[in-house]
Amino acid sequence: MNRKKVVLASATAMALSAALVACGGGSEGGTDSSANGPVTIKWWTWDEAKSTEPVAAKFNATHKNVKIQVVKQVDNPGAMANLRNAVASGKDVPCLVKNGAEVPGLVGEGLLADITQYLEPYVKQGLFIPASVPAIQAGGRDYAIPTGFNPSFMVINRKVYDQYGIKPPKTWDDVIAAGKEFKKHGIYVMNLAGEDPSTLVNLVQQAGGSWYKQDGDKWKVDFLSPESLKAGNIVQQLVDNGIVANQTYTDRPALISYFDSGKMVSLPTQTWQLAKYELNYKKTLGDWEPIDLPQFSDATSFTTQAHNANTGMLVPKGCAHLKEATEAGVWLNTSKDAIDASYQKDTKQYTWPGAIPDPSPWVDSAVPPKLFGPYRPEAKTVILKAVASAKDSWVVGPNYTGVFAELQDQWAKIVTKKITVRQALEHMQTYTVADLKSKHINVEG
Repeated sequence: MNRKKVVLASATAMALSAALVACGGGSEGGTDSSANGPVTIKWWTWDEAKSTEPVAAKFNATHKNVKIQVVKQVDNPGAMANLRNAVASGKDVPCLVKNGAEVPGLVGEGLLADITQYLEPYVKQGLFIPASVPAIQAGGRDYAIPTGFNPSFMVINRKVYDQYGIKPPKTWDDVIAAGKEFKKHGIYVMNLAGEDPSTLVNLVQQAGGSWYKQDGDKWKVDFLSPESLKAGNIVQQLVDNGIVANQTYTDRPALISYFDSGKMVSLPTQTWQLAKYELNYKKTLGDWEPIDLPQFSDATSFTTQAHNANTGMLVPKGCAHLKEATEAGVWLNTSKDAIDASYQKDTKQYTWPGAIPDPSPWVDSAVPPKLFGPYRPEAKTVILKAVASAKDSWVVGPNYTGVFAELQDQWAKIVTKKITVRQALEHMQTYTVADLKSKHINVEG
């Protein structure tokens, strides 16, 4: 589930296009450090101090020439506003920032430094899972440290499935078939919130599609690709058959209560959400089972989507120590010491190590003790399979933030049956191309 609407960059899409075309690995305004003695890397984050300070302390205890200073930010919007101000003024520019937006958009604003020459050696060493890398790139260059993704899978209320003799789904066609059976008993198979088109976006990614592609200095837009239409067909069937609920995400307590009611029985989810389910479910603890994310019936390989809109630890333009910032960022996101230092005694969990190829030592801590009842032993296999099969084919175009907002409006009409998915995709094709042309961006589509 795409948790947040992408934060809109304030610069024009024209700026992004120009920046991407100009990407060539030259100076980004920062000065590589050749300083004698320790340098301090300021790390801006709005994460709780209890999860960041022990990690920074571990780094500082094990590194002589580079030190990390955590600078607490209030929240995502505040951090992004402070980042823009710091880069614009050139004063007190941090070297690592928790991300709050799509990297290409921030590159388009001129906010990030090209760290390709420093990061690529670590990528070639295999420290990062390949699916974690595309989201921190723009124009084929690296602008942030990969922080990875949460693996995607599904949880089902197995008690209700068993009550009506319905088998857990393996494909999206199975989900639709199960929904038709549950409908006879007043139960919805899934939930599609009217404000969040993430289900469609995720299905397009799972099908291997992307609405944007770059071809030299030209953007190609295709909302009507075979992959997009395949994803749309699944959504259309879910809506047309009246087998999905439309509970809003904006009222979280009501949403969780609904999930806990037994009236909706299948949830595409990720590891970060499990503890919240366990904390808030009152009636269905122990009834849920983790299963593999359903696949398209004609899929030739098992695939889960890996793109995360706000992934990456940003390295801002104006950072004075690009090499050391990269070194620190890589350690924070790939080292066993860093992951172990993130352990929280109150939640008994580690920060999810989404950037590394093998998170298996930390999977058990991500699975709460009661949510899955007798099915808990299945969780590790499901999660690791989701990690191993994750792919990121998603390309973010220069006007995606505005496009996503338009898609939200279209999505609301889809789930209320005012328009079809195809009509929405046709509208988005026309809207996106016209918007790019209005910004004098070279586009085909």
